[in-house]
Amino acid sequence: MEGKSLTTKNIAEYCQVTQRTAVQWINDGKLKFFRTPGKHIRVNRADFIEFLKKYQMPIPEELVSSLNTNSKKKVLIVDDDKGMVDSIQRFLKREKVYDLEIAYDGFEAGQKFTTFKPDLIILDIKMPGLDGYELCSHIRKKPENKNTKILLISGEVNQNGLQQIKKSGADDYLAKPFDNKTLKIKIEELLGVGKQ
Repeated sequence: MEGKSLTTKNIAEYCQVTQRTAVQWINDGKLKFFRTPGKHIRVNRADFIEFLKKYQMPIPEELVSSLNTNSKKKVLIVDDDKGMVDSIQRFLKREKVYDLEIAYDGFEAGQKFTTFKPDLIILDIKMPGLDGYELCSHIRKKPENKNTKILLISGEVNQNGLQQIKKSGADDYLAKPFDNKTLKIKIEELLGVGKQ
């Protein structure tokens, strides 16, 4: 499916619904569209992806990769400490180069990971239920996740913990408390952004 815009037929196929349903979404104002000079309905890929996210529908991989060439890098922030999440989120929002999503535990992070498909996860190690190590190992089990960067963060890591970080498949580690400059450097190194 070449080009930046989609037809109602394309949308119906992606969502496994009838074309009439896709048209109804447009008529109801749920899905942004434009008309070609020939009066045909078309939907921008970015608008369609926003629609899928809003209604928590799976986003086809080919759509994501078609946009990733010029879109913002996606970062999933995972920590059960709301203050820590807010602090990282506030800082990264100011950078204006990241698309952000947050989760407060390992299970929520697993669900968000599947729909959001982040380029980077900033992941706290100590969380109730599914901890950072387990989530990291779970993500690394699937070959299609090999390009996702994982930055583990924790307030206390001993030698044993460092070995566990390596074993879990994380790309890097940051000890709490850390400053924004250190976080920025780590993220840019992992994502290969911000380099002149």
